[in-house]
Amino acid sequence: MKKIALLGAMALSVLSAFSMADDAKPLRIGIEAAYPPFASKAPDGSIVGFDYDIGNALCEEMKVKCVWIEQEFDGLIPALKVRKFDAILSSMSITEERKRSVDFTGKYYATPAKLAMKSGSVMNDVADLKGKKIGVQRSSVYDRYATDVFAPAGAEIVRYTSQNEVFLDLASGRLDATLADSVNIDDGFLKTSAGKGFEFVGPDFTDEKYFGEGQGIAVRKGDKALQEKISNAILAIRENGKYKEIQDKYFTFDVYGK
Repeated sequence: MKKIALLGAMALSVLSAFSMADDAKPLRIGIEAAYPPFASKAPDGSIVGFDYDIGNALCEEMKVKCVWIEQEFDGLIPALKVRKFDAILSSMSITEERKRSVDFTGKYYATPAKLAMKSGSVMNDVADLKGKKIGVQRSSVYDRYATDVFAPAGAEIVRYTSQNEVFLDLASGRLDATLADSVNIDDGFLKTSAGKGFEFVGPDFTDEKYFGEGQGIAVRKGDKALQEKISNAILAIRENGKYKEIQDKYFTFDVYGK
């Protein structure tokens, strides 16, 4: 009986050790570091930005190590599926289409989409975009919206790997407009020297069919444990003030939204 008890205790000890080891596994996070102020590269090559800081705060809350893996945006979901990383934290909108491929945490921020064009441009209706070249980031919600709404009105949709490439062509005159996240356009273009002479035109674009319920963190389909763990960590940093501390570093408004 003593031997059986001893063996049972050893088995529990081994299982406990495996459980602790599993909990201590680093969280590998996929990110596109070309989307300021959410994620970009500092001069020394390190990743900086709101997404990056939020991810590190979540890892600290969950008591795990963050390992960041860079990936172009249109390759993030495929890379998640083949287990290159465990989660995507890269300003990814929670949409019904994406929910068919991945599971999402609750949102961690929500901002509207906007059009940016040369100052003085008019956009009262989609018909005003006829004949205009509109740059979007490939495979983004902005790509889908522009394709479904602006293209039928006569606009030409030009797709790029990164939003930074869109800004370069907009500044050089190869594009007439871009549709993207309002904060990204403002911080990554309008407030820079390249964005001089450009401004927001038209309304906010918030159609939930295209732009979803805000930006969330994606995990592999069926990974409920990680999904719940990260969602709870988001709520925790919202409650303990860490979220606001990070938000105030980048924004003068409530980026979490309603």
